[in-house]
Parts: sequence; structure tokens; C-alpha cells
Amino acid sequence: MTGRTKTSDKFAIIDELARRRGFFWQSYEMYGGVSGFATYGPLGAKLKQNIENKLRELFVSKLGILEIESPIIAPSKVFEASGHVDHFKEAMVECLKCKKRFRADHLLREFAKMTEAEAEKLSLKEMKVTIKKHNIKCPECGGAFSEPKLFLTMFKTTIGPYSGAVGYGRPEAAQGIFVEFRRLYEMAREKLPFGVLQIGHALRNEISPRQGLIRLREFTIVDLEFFFDPEEPDCFLLKDVENEKLRLLLAETKLRDSEEITEVTVKEALKRGLIKAEWQAVFMAYAKKLLTDLGVPAEKQRFIEKLPWERAHYSLQSFDQEVYVERWGWVEVSGHAYRTDYDLKQHMKFSGEDLQVYKEYTKPVEKEQLVIKPVMAKIGPTFKAEAAKVGEMLSKAEPEKIEASLKKNKYYMLGKYKILPEHVMITRQKVVERGKRFIPHVVEPSFGSDRLVYVALEYAYHVKDDRAVLSFPRDIAPIQVGVYPLVSKDGLPQKALEVYNMLLDEGFAVEYDEAGSIGRRYARADEIGAALGVTVDYETLKNDTVTIRDRDSWKQVRTKIENLPELLHKYFKKKINFEDLGKPF
Repeated sequence: MTGRTKTSDKFAIIDELARRRGFFWQSYEMYGGVSGFATYGPLGAKLKQNIENKLRELFVSKLGILEIESPIIAPSKVFEASGHVDHFKEAMVECLKCKKRFRADHLLREFAKMTEAEAEKLSLKEMKVTIKKHNIKCPECGGAFSEPKLFLTMFKTTIGPYSGAVGYGRPEAAQGIFVEFRRLYEMAREKLPFGVLQIGHALRNEISPRQGLIRLREFTIVDLEFFFDPEEPDCFLLKDVENEKLRLLLAETKLRDSEEITEVTVKEALKRGLIKAEWQAVFMAYAKKLLTDLGVPAEKQRFIEKLPWERAHYSLQSFDQEVYVERWGWVEVSGHAYRTDYDLKQHMKFSGEDLQVYKEYTKPVEKEQLVIKPVMAKIGPTFKAEAAKVGEMLSKAEPEKIEASLKKNKYYMLGKYKILPEHVMITRQKVVERGKRFIPHVVEPSFGSDRLVYVALEYAYHVKDDRAVLSFPRDIAPIQVGVYPLVSKDGLPQKALEVYNMLLDEGFAVEYDEAGSIGRRYARADEIGAALGVTVDYETLKNDTVTIRDRDSWKQVRTKIENLPELLHKYFKKKINFEDLGKPF
């Protein structure tokens, strides 16, 4: 039996295989390891790159979405504007005995059998009571816990030598897109809709990560911000996916303590108002397709709607795309948030930069406009040296708010200044508008690259004839072709190396192996997910043909060496199937 541990826990099996064969392992092992950090080996790095390239192919190459790369560290002002400094906090408890710290909601889900929604809804006081009620103790040493308190899960640092120059490691890649919106809008030729993708590292100072690649302190995130006009979404991709079925666990269903799935087409979900934004529904359909292409069947996927208190502070509606894994149950692999105009509006407010876009009407529109004119003859005696400042502030204030307050309260508070009816003249005048300025809305699909790697591994893993096989989809396999001489003599290794070098020159990910019997080499290749095996045998020396072995079916065909590059390029682009590579052998 090759590469299998005695446990039946699939997570443990994959973790052991990943360490032994060089997919990934816990970082800093020589110093005892640090939880929440993972190092990818040669196979894991290649698998991860292939998955990320699928995302690029789907969104950048096919949809024309822009891609950028921005810094991991940002000034604190960025995350103050985005709301992360105020909201990116988790409830934490500390063991009074061993001093280990844990997320309170994770303990409640694990030991009090609460749902995620139930745990996240609790206040700190309610968490304390519930932990005591269920007599939850430290899972490490059995000690009692301290009172829950909030913990900011962003990594804080200083930029340069000055302690006042506070910065944070980004917990998401989205803000690097929002702060560059003006320049990116110009690059999109000042047309909506358009999208921007960023794939990069993010940092979250998780309290107690204990789930391998599922929960890391440093991870790779894929954030896509798609900007559109909410009045004219121009959702030109809707027709391509409107009949795609989505499995939804709706918020109203969760409130009934049910996990009943509502299966609807994209078109029906929008018609019934189950999904609020067309673009959000489109990207959910694309996310389903991506996971299906990674080997996850549709019935093992679902989109779970976040309840109001579960949603991020910036979201009007959110769905988490979840995949079922054996040890952890349903695990989030992507999030889909309708962020409205929250982020751009916040960065406008904090930076003073105008992030509005201009939309020209097809026909000019005549409107009645409310105009507030400062009466300086009255403002001067009242505000004296500050009269000019008050007049300027009034000219920039919102006329409707001033009029409503004067009618209701007989005054309007302009900052610290009390404006009375005598200080302003309210008029209405007709104007012709040829367009308007507005802040675009945003939908965001966001993927966890590391979680996609783990999911791809778990769904690829199976056992065939007591042998471990990683049946990756052919376009993400870290090794595309293994090249093997049948035996290590009679010139076969030399001929095999010629084939190996030829395939390398053609750009394939190739492995050469001549150690041990051919059967053991096939077994090793199956265990790392090599899609095909090319074997050089005595027949090769006679007629320049080789056998090609399929990893999953173990079938073999024979073809000429000179035809290999063209055939393999077509095969890995999914233009032909295995049977088309040669004659049965």
C-alpha cells in the first residue's frame, strides 16, 4: 500500500501525504512550528499557482478584468476609513492556567454545539454566561477561561522609524483596489462596468488557528471588485449563466433553524429577489463553475446567506460559497458581498478626494433645483470674523437638509454654527441637467487560495486497489507528465531523457524517474497526481513510439514521439481526451 496512513480521517491522511510528498507543511518546524503559517513545497506551490491561473483565465483573460498588485502594509488611515479598525475584532478568551487563547465563538460551536449564526450573535456578556453554563474548559489543559474580550485581528506595525506612523498588514486585498479607484477608472477608459482583480498575501492575527490550510494567519486572497452603475448595471454576462442552478441556504431558512436548500436558477433567484444584484448572481455562478472545475460536485457546494449581524460592516447582502469537507463539514471557500458604495464613499470622506464618476444622460433632463443663498448682511453681524467661513460652508451644504431643519426646528446646525431662517434665502430654479455625478456600486467575489488548494487535494484523493491516487483535473495537476525508462539499462534511460528534455522545452511540467520498478514509479506518480506517464521501452528503440499511461483509468495508448508535443498541448487544453492520444496498448 502506497502513501496511506492507518487513520480514516481524510484530513490527517492528506496532511501526512502533503508533508511527505512536498505539497505543504507547518512553517518553522525546526523551532517547534508556529500555528497559522504554512510553507508550500514544490508540488504545493505549483498546484496553488495552477489554481490561481485558473482564476486569472476565468476573470482576467475571458472577462477582461484588470489585475493589479498593491502593498501588503497600508497606513492606518486606510483601515480607519474602511471600518476595519473599528469592526475587525473577534471575541477571545484566555485560559487562566496555561494562558492559551481561543476564539470564543469557535469554542461555543465546538463544545456547546451552537451554529455559527448563534455564536456570532452573542454579546460578550452572553458568551461568558454560555461558556459557564456549558462548563467549557481549555481544550489544551482543562483550565478555566477568563472573561471574553474583543481582540483586533489585524497585525499592527509602524512605517519607518516613527512610532506615530502606524500601519496595518492588510486583512484583505480589496482596499488596495479602492484607494486606487480614480487611476483604475481612467485605465478602464472611464466606462462602467469594469472590474479589478488582485491576488496576494493578506494577514489576519487569528486567535487560535487549528485547521491547517483552512485557517491561516498569513494566506493568499483573491479579491475582485466589480464597479457598476446601480441604475444601469449593464449585466451583459447574465444571459450566459441565467439558467445555471445555485443551491442557496437562505437567511430566512436559517432563522427557522433549518438547513433546507433552495435550488433555483440564477434568473429565478433574481426574479424572486433572493439575490439583490445581478452582477453578484453572475459571479456566484462563475464561482460554482470554478469549484466544479476543481473537482467538487455541485451537490457538495452551497451558498449560505449571511444574517444581518453576520455580515461585514460594508455589506448589504452576503453569501458564502461553502464546500463540504470530511473533518470540518461545510467550509467557506469564497465570499460574495454586495458592498454598495460604502468603500468609495468612506475613502472620499477620509481623504477628501472626489471618487464620483460622471454619467451623461441620453436626453437632457429639466429639473427644479433648490438653491440656498447665504444672506451675508445678516451673517456678518452674527458670526463677525467667521462670517466668510460660514458663508462658504453654507454654499457647500445640502439644501434639502437645511430647508427641512429650518421648517422643523427653526434652525440648522452647520457644524458648531446655528443657522437661522434670516441667514439664508431659499429659492427654486429650473435647470437643465445633461448628466450627473455618482459613486459606483461594487460587488465582490473573494476567494481563499489556500482553501481552494486544500479542497482540490481532498476531492482529488481516493484509493484504488489499495493505492493512493490524487485525481486532479488535468489543468491543475502540479506534474503534467512523468517520463520513465522501463528499465535502467540498454540505452533506455538516455532515450527517456531525450523525451524528458523535449517536453521541458515545450513548456510542460515534467518529472523524470528511473528509481525502482516501473510499477512503483507509477504508484509514486499517482500519489502526487501526475496526469500522464510516458514510458520508454524496447519498442521505442525500434520505432520511436512510447506508451502513455492515464493516471485515473490506468489505461495505456501508444504514439510516436514526434507527435507528443502537439497531442499533449491539445490534451491539457481539454481539446482532446485520453483515447485521442494514440492507439490502445
